Amino acid sequence: MNIIMIILIATIAGFQAYDGYGTQIWTMNYMIYAVIVGLILGDPMTGLVIGASVQLMSLGVAAIGGSSAPNYGMAAIIATALTITTKQDASVGLAVGIAAGTLGVQLDVIWKISMGFVSRKAQEFCNAGKFDAMEKICLLGPVCLFLFCGFIPVFIVLLFGVTVTNFIVNSMPAWFTGGLAIASGVLPVIGMGMLLTYMPAKKYFSFVLIGFALAAFAKLGVLPVALIGGAFAYEYYKRLVAASTTAVAGGMDEDE
Repeated sequence: MNIIMIILIATIAGFQAYDGYGTQIWTMNYMIYAVIVGLILGDPMTGLVIGASVQLMSLGVAAIGGSSAPNYGMAAIIATALTITTKQDASVGLAVGIAAGTLGVQLDVIWKISMGFVSRKAQEFCNAGKFDAMEKICLLGPVCLFLFCGFIPVFIVLLFGVTVTNFIVNSMPAWFTGGLAIASGVLPVIGMGMLLTYMPAKKYFSFVLIGFALAAFAKLGVLPVALIGGAFAYEYYKRLVAASTTAVAGGMDEDE
């Protein structure tokens, strides 16, 4: 790969990172990014195969409530580029790509923590009436997301190889990686707390308790609990429809 190809592929990785939180055009369609990389390198079929493999790996994995998941988009992009350029088996490229995508968990946590400082500074500017400064500092969010969660890591891997990436990861001190692990565990709790503030949890608190009991004591997974919750919601919806139909019918009889 020449430097222009590397910059193009790194730009695609940066857009992929931003798209997950911003435009959301191809948020979970990692296969599309792999095919685009394949087109740049002249082998879209390999991109399609690798992208489909990564897509299957990512099924059911989502960053819910502020949690951080592996960056499968980055994995698909790196795996496609390395497989095409090195002419090795797709499994080799996938192994390197998934390893780099796992690093995306740490990068995502760092970005979310840093955006906490940015949001507080933006609030200070807003309270002071400095709206131009508030708008400018808010741009740090998408710019940092594009650069540090997509463009820069992919650029480093493609330019210097996976050895440099492993060196960076292994050079991180234990206190730093331990702090990131704690932060990655706290962020989902904060996210779920924020979601509960917007949900009518007080009105339907009994259903919240039922879901908690099923997950905590019955050890049911997300899917069975979601199916049970969907069944309750459907039955409740049918009762509302029946009640509203009865009320409308009764109103028509009174008018007559």
